[in-house]
Amino acid sequence: MGQRIGYMVSQHQELNYAAAFEAPGNPAIGNDPGVMGGWGEAGIKIEEGFEAVVDKGDVIIDFTFHKATMEFARIASAHKRAMVIGTTGLSAENLEELKALSVTFPCVQAPNMAVGVNVLFKLAAKTASVLGDEYNIEIVELHHNKKKDAPSGTALKLAEMAASGVNRDLEKVGVYERKGIIGERTVEEIGVQTVRGGDIVGEHTIYFAGPGERIEITHRAHSRDNFAQGAAKAAAWVADKEPGMYNMFDVLGLQDL
Repeated sequence: MGQRIGYMVSQHQELNYAAAFEAPGNPAIGNDPGVMGGWGEAGIKIEEGFEAVVDKGDVIIDFTFHKATMEFARIASAHKRAMVIGTTGLSAENLEELKALSVTFPCVQAPNMAVGVNVLFKLAAKTASVLGDEYNIEIVELHHNKKKDAPSGTALKLAEMAASGVNRDLEKVGVYERKGIIGERTVEEIGVQTVRGGDIVGEHTIYFAGPGERIEITHRAHSRDNFAQGAAKAAAWVADKEPGMYNMFDVLGLQDL
């Protein structure tokens, strides 16, 4: 993701790829990220640690791991640097802390930055609201075998949007595993199931199963470029914004849809 984000940033007319960093001791330190990514020289070197680069740019793009992300956010807040966060696996406590930190810097946080996925989120909420309780809602997500969190942040957001469409609390109705004699499915529950294997970039399907028919809405990511392009778009958008928490609906103008 870092390599593809770097490429998309370098191609964006409103952005300048100012700096890159890796964790201390990483063998990539000292190399040109563009050469490592296979798209040519970026004209910068990968530096050691976030604090070495935090003052070299206006916006930080972070797609790392939840523990690292929170540390980066604390540093960005202290330096008043805007952030774009695509890291998944953030807990409710993490998000509350991000909200508190964002009083000093603007932050775009979203579980998925692909344009198509954010349209899917809106479709999930609208479809659920139209179909109502007669249709059971199930979500299946597929990812590569290296992904650390489950369900994916995208699947959880999809379930949250669908739950909002039928005025349900996902914390109360979400079902994430089924095994054995589980009894009859309740009307309210929203199922979220996980598949991990191979090099699947990402696939999410939401099912609305009703009497005599079924509606399926699917998003398939063919490469990571969709996520990277969305991140670059978010970086250009957030650079001049006031402190606060934003999401991709803000970036894409989808809030009122």
